[in-house]
Amino acid sequence: MGTGETVAVKVLATNSKQGEKEFQSEVSLLGRLHHRNLVNLVGYCAEKGQHMLVYVYMSNGSLASHLYSDKHGPLSWDLRIYIALDVAKGLEYLHDGAVPPVVHRDIKSSNILLDRSMRARVADFGLSREEMVNPHASNVRGTFGYLDPEYISSRAFTKKSDVYSFGVLLFELVAGKNPQQGLMELVDLAAMNTEGKVGWEEIVDSRLDGRFDTEQLNDVAALAYKCVNRLSKKRPAMRDIVQALCGAINVKQRKNTLARGLSNTDDEVVIEMPSHQTETNTAITELKRQESQNSTSSHRRQDSQTSINELRRQESVDSSGDLPEV
Repeated sequence: MGTGETVAVKVLATNSKQGEKEFQSEVSLLGRLHHRNLVNLVGYCAEKGQHMLVYVYMSNGSLASHLYSDKHGPLSWDLRIYIALDVAKGLEYLHDGAVPPVVHRDIKSSNILLDRSMRARVADFGLSREEMVNPHASNVRGTFGYLDPEYISSRAFTKKSDVYSFGVLLFELVAGKNPQQGLMELVDLAAMNTEGKVGWEEIVDSRLDGRFDTEQLNDVAALAYKCVNRLSKKRPAMRDIVQALCGAINVKQRKNTLARGLSNTDDEVVIEMPSHQTETNTAITELKRQESQNSTSSHRRQDSQTSINELRRQESVDSSGDLPEV
């Protein structure tokens, strides 16, 4: 741009009725939606048969490129969790912050873009709709592998359909496997052994080479499994998902802080004890102090008594020296 700012431009195919609808949808929605975890629309062009959308440039590309392209090294476990949290916050804003609420309808790794700081933003609102619009559609739209089974059968797309897609994305981050290549079949097999709670290590991305927190992994995978429940009413809301991810991150941070604290106190370990035990220890300490004082006093009395006896003995000797010889 003339200002020196770098932007991204999406050029829509000409003579495409569907492209025209998606163009209008993005312009109308992104014109009023603003959040740090959504890709912001800078402007648009619609003239002489050309339709262009101008976005903020996301220099690190899509999440999919980092998960599957050889151009990038494997994402660390911690970074995957923070990306998941960013996406969850973006969806939470669409569902609970926007007025009226918006359903994205196409959450997938290729629609999650990363800025230069690896912060994630939700992109591509071509299929998005305001919730107040009739959710029933004649044709199923979206991406195979991320589609809510209930939406496929009922043709009704709701917030909980976004939650299902987000659950698939979470498992994609955990396993590093494309949903169109048998990810959910792998999840279903693992769930038979884990009962949906613990033991999810068997599906974790091998490129992580064991560098992950097992407790946090199981918490995140269990959350993802709730999101992909076949019954939409049993899936959590996005605000609950954000809270759960924040909780998982906070637990990990507290564990790291505790570990650093223990490593910095090699000679001293401070243990917080119950109040009654502290009182007992205080009483014992006081008793020992008194015993020490008594012992010292006793020693002093013994020393004084010894000195008096010695003085009396000396006086006796001196007085016997004054007796006349017999």
